[in-house]
Amino acid sequence: MRIVIAGGGVIGCSIAWHVQKAGGEAILLERGEIAGEATGASAGMLIAPIEDTGNRAFNVLRRASLEMFPSVIQEIEEASGIDVEYKVPGMIRTARSPKAARALHDAADKRPDLEWVEPRVLRELEPSLTHDIAGATYSEDDADLNAGRLANAFVVAAERAGADIRRRTMFTGLKKDGRRIDGVSANSGDIADIDAVILAAGPWTEALTMRMGAKLPSPPMRGQMIAYRSKSVRHAIWGEDGYLVPKPRGYLWVGATVEDVGFRKKTTERGLAGLQRMAADLVPRLRRASVSSSWAGLRPGSPDGMPVIGRFPGKKNVFLATGHFRNGVLLAPVTGALVADLVLNGRTDRRLSPFSPQRFAR
Repeated sequence: MRIVIAGGGVIGCSIAWHVQKAGGEAILLERGEIAGEATGASAGMLIAPIEDTGNRAFNVLRRASLEMFPSVIQEIEEASGIDVEYKVPGMIRTARSPKAARALHDAADKRPDLEWVEPRVLRELEPSLTHDIAGATYSEDDADLNAGRLANAFVVAAERAGADIRRRTMFTGLKKDGRRIDGVSANSGDIADIDAVILAAGPWTEALTMRMGAKLPSPPMRGQMIAYRSKSVRHAIWGEDGYLVPKPRGYLWVGATVEDVGFRKKTTERGLAGLQRMAADLVPRLRRASVSSSWAGLRPGSPDGMPVIGRFPGKKNVFLATGHFRNGVLLAPVTGALVADLVLNGRTDRRLSPFSPQRFAR
């Protein structure tokens, strides 16, 4: 089956690899560079959801994807030759208020992977942390990676397996045959005789759905980040207002804002200043550190905050994989595997049912 995938972020790249691995023919169209948007801006944290209540289906999907990472990373690193910089520094979750501390303590009582940390032990784990911490937990298995390298490893592995990866290629039109799409147009030429189209273009997916005759929302949500040259932090630290992630080569990433400002992908003085204050509140020595770099990305949102994954309403062979918001990297393996199975074999895994685009169809 010839499958066209629109979007070269980590979700589209994972789908391309899974399609090719399962025996399909993946044709990926990316209007810019691979991982050039939200994926490349991501801190790449791989952490289990802490919520014991709320959206159980979402937590099940996130945990399933998290469990896939060790084997997926080994396979795509071997196939692509790209080191995705996967590491397991562990994470410290901190609370500044008694109410937030009680919530962390309750979570640690219920989950074996979370350890409640007394102040003395916290000082040993992370000496740089402020003493003004009401409570903290530690999870030694929380990991992170380089999201841009992950996406490129997926796509190079797919390419070496025979996938057609078209960078700097704009999706410009469709060839319809009733409820089916049998071809697409691009600035590099037409692609005919296709069996399915998967729209995985992040916040730009909404514009593509309008070409299909329906508008399924995938609004952009801006996230700003900064990086310090600093080795002052040993573990990833998750605070009430943001996070700090130590990265290779002596960098410390700090993020991230969540802003509904449309497609304005730029940093602002206010946003960056807020990140610096948050970082210095958690690690006081960062007050004297200078920012090495700053950037912004546009994450794909959705009206209910959950991913949009499944068959496009009213079309037999069009599928969606968007709306992952802050979970795109984490959900890449499971999204790629389940979407490939859905498209190639017609199987809708029950875990995908709550995320169907049908919930927004009129």
